[in-house]
Parts: sequence; C-alpha cells; structure tokens
Amino acid sequence: MDKQQLEAYRSNKDEIVELRQKLRELPGSESLIDNSVILDYRRGYPQPRSIVGYDHGLEERRRERWTKRIELLQAEVDAVERWIEAIPDGVTRRIFRMYYCEGIKQEKIGQKLHMDRSRVSRKMDEFLKNAQKAQKAQV
Repeated sequence: MDKQQLEAYRSNKDEIVELRQKLRELPGSESLIDNSVILDYRRGYPQPRSIVGYDHGLEERRRERWTKRIELLQAEVDAVERWIEAIPDGVTRRIFRMYYCEGIKQEKIGQKLHMDRSRVSRKMDEFLKNAQKAQKAQV
C-alpha cells in the first residue's frame, strides 16, 4: 500500500456514492431522451423526419459502465480498509483509520491521542516507509 492509494481512498468512497445515486436516477432520465433524423421514403423520395424517443441502449451502456466502475472502486476501498485493519500497532492503526477513513486532521488526531501533530505525522511516515521496505524485501 502506498500513499497515493491511501489518499485516493476518500475520493473513491465519494465517487461510489455519486455513481450509486446516478444509477438510482437513471431510469426515466431526461438525458436519455434523444432526437434522431431518418429518411422517410413513403412518397417515393427521401424526406427527413425527426423521431424523438427514449434511448434504452444508452441507459443499459451507462448502467453497465457505472456498475463496473463501482465494483472496481469498491475493491480498492476494501483493500485499503483491510490494510489499515491489519496494522499490528493499535495506535498507528487508529491514526490511519482516523486520518484516511474518517477524514480527521492530524492536529485533531493528536489531541485525541494526547500527542502533537508532528508526532502523528512522523508515526504515519515511519510506518509507510517501513511497510514499503518490507514489501520490497518480499519481492
């Protein structure tokens, strides 16, 4: 796990909520009403005719694309949560959970854990550095 994946965690959770909302609003959405022009040959020569209707194909494509995106984002979110919960040190685990999962600022975390902000930051940086070293050693 690297810092970029951790930083993307909250954004991914927000995107999942947005996509689920879009999926709920998708059926009957006015954005799926489309206008097409066809050539009408009933009189022997082509005459353009406008046809307005609901695009069911577009609805299905959007539903499929958004559902796949939700599944991908959910897998990333779950991986981050499992990684945080697997941190052996309780204080470090609480720091990571509060900072990344709950969105609490380092200063507030320090107040809750009776340490200053710089110590919270150092604990996070040291743990990430050690975790990356351990990951490289496994490879």
